Amino acid sequence: MDQNINQLKSNFMKQIFRISIIFFLSSFSLMAQEKDAVVEAIIKEANENSQLKKLGHELMDVVGPRLVGTPQMKQANDWAVAKYKSWDISARNEQWGEWRGWERGITHIDMVYPRVQTLRGTQLAWNPGTSDKGVTAELVVLPMVKNQEEFKKWLPTVKGKLVMTSMKQPTGRPNYNWEEFATEESFEKMKKDREAQTKAWRENLRNIGYGRNLTAELEKAGAVGIVSSRWSNGFGVNKIFSARTKKIPTVDLELEDYGMLYRMVEYGDKPKIHIVAKAKELGNVPTFNTIAEIKGTEKPEEYVILSAHFDSWDGGTGATDNGTGTLVMMEALRILKKIYPNPKRTILVGHWGSEEQGLNGSRAFVEDHPEIVDNMQALFNQDNGTGRVVRISGQGFLHAYDYLGRWLNAVPRDITKHIETTFPGTPGGGGSDYAAFVAAGAPGFSLSSLSWSYWNYTWHTNRDTYDKIVFDDVQNNVILTAILAYMASEDPERTSRERIVMPVNQRTGKQRTWPKPRSPQRKGGLD
Repeated sequence: MDQNINQLKSNFMKQIFRISIIFFLSSFSLMAQEKDAVVEAIIKEANENSQLKKLGHELMDVVGPRLVGTPQMKQANDWAVAKYKSWDISARNEQWGEWRGWERGITHIDMVYPRVQTLRGTQLAWNPGTSDKGVTAELVVLPMVKNQEEFKKWLPTVKGKLVMTSMKQPTGRPNYNWEEFATEESFEKMKKDREAQTKAWRENLRNIGYGRNLTAELEKAGAVGIVSSRWSNGFGVNKIFSARTKKIPTVDLELEDYGMLYRMVEYGDKPKIHIVAKAKELGNVPTFNTIAEIKGTEKPEEYVILSAHFDSWDGGTGATDNGTGTLVMMEALRILKKIYPNPKRTILVGHWGSEEQGLNGSRAFVEDHPEIVDNMQALFNQDNGTGRVVRISGQGFLHAYDYLGRWLNAVPRDITKHIETTFPGTPGGGGSDYAAFVAAGAPGFSLSSLSWSYWNYTWHTNRDTYDKIVFDDVQNNVILTAILAYMASEDPERTSRERIVMPVNQRTGKQRTWPKPRSPQRKGGLD
């Protein structure tokens, strides 16, 4: 009798176990189907209802460049807030500091002697500007000197002159053009000549001895303007950064015109140019991060952050640095709001200000919001260009593969097949805003892009414009980012913050250390 009862009990328990297994598998399958459905809906929305081109037009063409402290930067902040609110997404501008307020005006540069020609160039950021009448003067170039004393003797001759402070390039053709058309002998000769000229120029600057203060010394000596040309090793492309003068204009000329004028000076033609560079000083102005978020429903105090700096230099319109990163995060959040409106964790987008001057906006956010950083599930940052994402590093987090690997598995193979991953990797020290979070020990990851000649043709140049955007690649990045955000939000586990043991520096023989958090510059450009 007892044996029969035990057998019945055994059969009953087996049946219960089978039912439990079936229920578990069914639940798992249903959950997987639901997740798959969300992923498929994200892909469908991104491909069939993309807002990227319209957003790109509004930001790059209409708002334009977004130099910190300019009205265009504030206009961009307000535009983004309004755009998010039109998608029923909560958004705000969060002040983190002040900056020197400055507004670019019209730049017009003309050669007026020995003949008349309109020249291609622009004033540098925070240029003191000129009157409506402008400045007309003869050009001179820096002398070749043996020491600073010799330069000091020459220095009074700049009074009333415009001083050319950049090296004359020996060729306006980039290396790839030489490689395609020149003989091997000719290419090698050009490289040797350029190397020798560059070496001589750098040695001469050391002999002059003023370093970054050279323009200040020229201004003090009575120069009426500075003319530079920072060629970016491509056809028609120059780097455009900031002026270092206090009262006199600083303009950058494209290589072709700069070289022509330089040769005229060398040959004794005494060229003169006329510069009108209008600009407005606006005093101290507030500067902001733009924050948008979809509140979590189960764990609202935990955060998935989508990250991209909003500011740019203003030689072009900041299209690939970092308009494209901005578009990716905006479009990803728009899609998530539509497809996944009730995330488990809060999904936050940070559009950081003044990245170009030292990650100031993101460092301010890290400093001001430790409660968010401490409860961050993951951050995904994009910055460097318009290309599809091709590299993701674990940033030194020992178990990054465990969760990033899971999340990437949900992304379509036609996107992930282009991505090289490095786990656990090493922490980034300051290349872009993810580094501000990594330094604080939070899992921030860089979605690094294919080059598309970024460093030469668009990074901080006069050619960083809408027409350089590769929208197919950007759209792929939207899909990747939105799926990663969704998977990070849904993950039942908190991400591990355990760090690697840092490797030994082969140069010094000492163990490397984890980057330390740095405070932002909260009052910039005011000295």
